[in-house]
Amino acid sequence: MLTRYKTIHSFGSDEIIINKSKFIGYAKPVSSEDEAIDFIQEIKSKHKDATHNVYAYVLGENNNIQRYSDDGEPSGTAGVPVLEVIKKEDLKNVAVVVTRYFGGIKLGAGGLVRAYTKGAKIGLEAGLIVEKVLFKIIKVRIDYTLYGKVENELLKQEYIIRDVMYDDAVNITILCETENIDNLINLLTELTSSRMIYEEIGEAYYSLKENSLVE
Repeated sequence: MLTRYKTIHSFGSDEIIINKSKFIGYAKPVSSEDEAIDFIQEIKSKHKDATHNVYAYVLGENNNIQRYSDDGEPSGTAGVPVLEVIKKEDLKNVAVVVTRYFGGIKLGAGGLVRAYTKGAKIGLEAGLIVEKVLFKIIKVRIDYTLYGKVENELLKQEYIIRDVMYDDAVNITILCETENIDNLINLLTELTSSRMIYEEIGEAYYSLKENSLVE
């Protein structure tokens, strides 16, 4: 199981006009081939009148599933460039569709490659390229008098405080990468002189952009 990989945060779309042809880039994070195919069909249904709906997707821990389609464009000028954008960005579990409405001016093979490359890039950028990181979700219960010191040190050491709840004590939910669990426990033990209740309540992937949590 990967603990960290690049993908996009959410569905994104954007469009560009190139020599009177309109290119609309769509991108979506997907977790299975069925999900990728459903997304592609959804875009094709939305743009039944389009000249082409070119797609590519990459799935799996080792990018072991890679598919693409030129959808009627000359071989190698559309689907492969879209796939190459995904691979060059080192993205996993992503599907991209680039829809083209022909504007009357032929672009040539090189022009098509550049246009579909750009269409894929704007779709992916609209979906926001992020790192998916697997975090352990840690809940710590401490006395109010310790909260300021604990919070400052957690933020200083770049742990992510996901939530804080107050009752007769302070309950802090912390996101911690697996390899840092022991360091976190040692830090909390030292800061509180062992006056804490510590619980690991699960794990989940979260999106990070420049080390900040993306909601």
